Amino acid sequence: MAFMQQFRETKSVAKRSKKYLEEALYKRLFKDGSSEVSVRQQLNQFLKSKKRVFKWEVGHSLKILRQRNRFYPALKLSETMAERGMNKTVSDQAIHLDLVAKARGIAAAETYFIELPETSKNHLTYGALLNCYCKELMTEKAEALLEKMKELKLGLTSMPYNSLMTLYTKTGQPEKIPTIVQEMKACDIMPDSYTYNVWMRALAAVSDISGVERVIDEMKRDGRVVGDWTTYSNLASIYVDAGLFEKAEKALKELEKRNARRDLSAFQFLITLYGRTGNLLEVYRVWRSLRLAFPKTANISYLNMIQVLVNLKDLPGAEKCFREWESRCSTYDIRVANVLIGAYAREGLLEKAEEFKERARRRGGKSNVKTWEIFLDYYLRNGEIKSAVECVDNAISTGRGDGQKWIPSLEITKKFMQNFERNKDVDGAERFLGILEKAVDELGSEAFESLIRIYAAAGRTSQMLRRRVKMENVELSDDCKKLLDKVCVD
Repeated sequence: MAFMQQFRETKSVAKRSKKYLEEALYKRLFKDGSSEVSVRQQLNQFLKSKKRVFKWEVGHSLKILRQRNRFYPALKLSETMAERGMNKTVSDQAIHLDLVAKARGIAAAETYFIELPETSKNHLTYGALLNCYCKELMTEKAEALLEKMKELKLGLTSMPYNSLMTLYTKTGQPEKIPTIVQEMKACDIMPDSYTYNVWMRALAAVSDISGVERVIDEMKRDGRVVGDWTTYSNLASIYVDAGLFEKAEKALKELEKRNARRDLSAFQFLITLYGRTGNLLEVYRVWRSLRLAFPKTANISYLNMIQVLVNLKDLPGAEKCFREWESRCSTYDIRVANVLIGAYAREGLLEKAEEFKERARRRGGKSNVKTWEIFLDYYLRNGEIKSAVECVDNAISTGRGDGQKWIPSLEITKKFMQNFERNKDVDGAERFLGILEKAVDELGSEAFESLIRIYAAAGRTSQMLRRRVKMENVELSDDCKKLLDKVCVD
């Protein structure tokens, strides 16, 4: 009888589902890839179709969009569903507030919060706004809002305190964190795993390793929070940073015990941290465990392992691991090749680095900005300025093609200009700055002053140089103004 009732209910749900989407909304949104453009296109098609969708499906889709940093499409989906009459709980409103902040800025989020009905202004929406302030490092507003939440007696949990502690960590104020923890205890607010981790990191930041150990002991005595693998990877990392490798390895053994669910991130932490202790045998042991747990080993795992082996100067091992990855990979990830290209370049093995770049290209691994940065560093270190300029040009063009703006750092730009000054190379400087102008809005006074000095040292004149300085609205030093008069002499 019960079976027949369940069968009828299943049939009823299946019938109702026909009114809705043929496939899950979140699957539809990512059908053509996870880029912002493809997700927006799929979302627009869905919204135009005016097909109905279950509320849980919208919630799940929003969750995935947020995880993948697709905040604009997520906000549009959330707004459209509200316009179509989908009821929003206070939890939904808190998520919406977070999306508004990420997509339109803090001011828009504040307006949204103010316009919420008073019944919706509880610990969830207040907490969402506080978290936004903390992420934007707005210390005064975050502190004031937490005080307001305490005044309103909103039934606080550890979450708003954790947000504030994270803010203090990011703004270089770790000394404030123990006071926050003491306040939580005084208010009988139970610290969670995140609280203990931030607290440990704060004490480590002021080199209080014994304090870190007291926190771990307190957590064990308390018994309400069980240290997970994140706690012990955190502790191991603190010990490694302090050079306490024996204690670090004990913490890593605890981490392994707590990785019962075979979490990929835990394996990768183990490999990285054993690598930082210099223990190559343990690195290989954990790698074998990872491979057994994940026979279809992801590119990111190979990337991590090869980087650790390179850092440990085990180049033959890194090459063997690379060959294994290359023979199995379904998509050729240039980041993996870049690790070995970088290792060869640092060792002065330019031919091998070039060979690997070409090998990657043949397999579909297009050079990215990092690839060109590796060769740029090599050529600059070896004084091959012409080749280095070519790398800058390629990096700027590649970045633009990949939708990311890339410009050389001020330090690198300075190295180029100093070299042109030493060699009185006007043409080289002009070519370099011409390439740079493709990527920057303005060159700035330092670049122009260097260019003027190069013209003067080379005994070259240019009537255009004064006009360029004026057009760029560059403020020159008095000495450079005098040099410019000489360079621009009639």
